Amino acid sequence: MVSKRSGSDVSRRAFLGLVGGGATAALAACRSSLHAPHGFDVPDTSQVGIFDAVDYGVDFSVLLFDALRELRVPVAGRSVVLKPNLVEYAAGAPINTHPDLVVGAAIALRRAGASTVTVAEGPAHRRDTEYLLRVTGLGAALREERVAFVDLNYDDVASVKLQSRFTGLSELSLPTTILRADLVVSMPKLKTHHFAGMTASMKNLFGVVPGAVYGWPKNLLHFRGIQESTVDLTATVRPGLAIVDAVTCMEGDGPIKGTAKHLGCLVVGRDPVAVDATCARLMGIEPRRLAYLAVASRFLGRIRLEQIVQRGETVVRFASDFELLPEFARLRPSVSTEVLERILSRARAALERRYGH
Repeated sequence: MVSKRSGSDVSRRAFLGLVGGGATAALAACRSSLHAPHGFDVPDTSQVGIFDAVDYGVDFSVLLFDALRELRVPVAGRSVVLKPNLVEYAAGAPINTHPDLVVGAAIALRRAGASTVTVAEGPAHRRDTEYLLRVTGLGAALREERVAFVDLNYDDVASVKLQSRFTGLSELSLPTTILRADLVVSMPKLKTHHFAGMTASMKNLFGVVPGAVYGWPKNLLHFRGIQESTVDLTATVRPGLAIVDAVTCMEGDGPIKGTAKHLGCLVVGRDPVAVDATCARLMGIEPRRLAYLAVASRFLGRIRLEQIVQRGETVVRFASDFELLPEFARLRPSVSTEVLERILSRARAALERRYGH
């Protein structure tokens, strides 16, 4: 049973205060009451890999196995749940995480020693999950590799204390498949979003909230605030890995009605905040102007360029301004990512010359 205690007004003010420049009172409220004081051990730097994937003919099992080793993701002996984005279907539209990527990830994780690998999703828009599995080809691909699928909309649930409370809620009923996993992997399709601005690994967690309990399209989360819900879910589910499908993305009126945008890469990392900040830069968005990322960077992960150690390819190689709805023009950075990376590169070079490392 979800607590009906009020508090969303206070939390919403603190949330917006943090985004708007971190007013002292808002920051104090955040630290004292809106998230647990302990349990968020964020490293000084986070590694994020950008890996070349020109199209869906790439052998994702090989690419991701190598990525797991490069990023030192602990997999051996762990039960893993892959949470792709499976929301709706329109022929030819890049709405969902590509089936070949999902299956490739499952194979790579098994090879890396995972004890079990399960794919699980609770579609937020289309209620008929079997239909989506069939028409997207995901169901057939999973059966071929004997990978189990769980519909999170109808899974058994347990009441969980939220680790942050920007929604004003203290508890949620979440699927036991997610709660029992040793490692939850968020596997979104990189897209613009007509409410949140961008959807990547953090926003993808809306699919873990069971529709049978909270309705479609996860009504409680919309009522309590999409930005706030994104932070609370990330703080509570704590995905240990993100694999973002940025091969063919969506721009414009995402996450369903937009148009295709080809980037040709995967974005992979253990810090979902750093992964999403990198995705934002790939799209021509300033991460600190996305409300949920600005707040999450206070206690969940890293978003500043100098705090993200880039592996694989550079942001500059793949960065391309995505078409945004007019109301999200404010998300554009005042300085381009390329210029920022040049500044950062010069600063690092100066430090190396001065200190010799």
